[in-house]
Amino acid sequence: MIRFDLHVQLKYEVSAPGADFIFNIHPAFTPCQTVSTERLVVSQDIPWEIQTDTRTGNRHLRLQARPGALDVSLDATVELIHRRDRPADLMEVPVHLLPLDVLQYIYPSRYCQSDRLIKLATAEFGGIAPGYGRVQAIADWIQSHVSFTSNSTNSTTSAVDTLIERTGVCRDFTHLMVALCRALNIPARFTTGTDYGADPALGPPDFHAYAEVYLGGRWYIFDASGTAIPMGFVRFGTGRDAADVAFATIFGTVSSWAPLISTIAQEDRGAGIVLPHHSDMALSTDASAG
Repeated sequence: MIRFDLHVQLKYEVSAPGADFIFNIHPAFTPCQTVSTERLVVSQDIPWEIQTDTRTGNRHLRLQARPGALDVSLDATVELIHRRDRPADLMEVPVHLLPLDVLQYIYPSRYCQSDRLIKLATAEFGGIAPGYGRVQAIADWIQSHVSFTSNSTNSTTSAVDTLIERTGVCRDFTHLMVALCRALNIPARFTTGTDYGADPALGPPDFHAYAEVYLGGRWYIFDASGTAIPMGFVRFGTGRDAADVAFATIFGTVSSWAPLISTIAQEDRGAGIVLPHHSDMALSTDASAG
């Protein structure tokens, strides 16, 4: 088991007449990820509501802020029990056998223009045997062809842009990973979490983007950026691309500060609680099929 003490703090200045916020900062409810304690503090005395998407487990905090300062902080204890499988056992699922709720993840989307990458994907990966190994080859190819450079892209950068520029941050690596998988009819989705284990030289702890790829009837974790420890990812949201799972979607005029994030791993080997570490096994936080 992996156990984290998670802290997220967001700070805004809201202009008149106010603004609507949709946050995706709460750890998702998944078969392998549980939230044992949780405390949310909103600085303004306003109503707020947390809504859960029953299909994905994504949780959305919704509120309408008044003009002025708005601080939102979340503290939670999160426990992860990963499903671990041998990579060689995980095969790609033919399109005609994909569950209905998985089909959306083989289509092109706003930031993952997989229809424009079919030729490249076929040339680079079409000759590799289908399965986990081919998906890992895609992640390895991206790491060798794209440089991780902080603040090198913006919110409009797409998978095709990243392929051209050959530089980006975790969001861009993930969009390209998802798009190349979909170009080969492998369902892949964009996932948000925390960047546990990232090199401090890359900056302070932050939100993190990685891919989950559908193999053998489950979603497995792949981090094309290679900057963090996948076993340490606390999942917040999954979607077609970043447009679906931004940590904050804002309707109104707002000034914002960089988020403050802390993910502290506990260790108690006597209780079976270990620190996140790199593993050769395929990791999933989705124990159920579909």
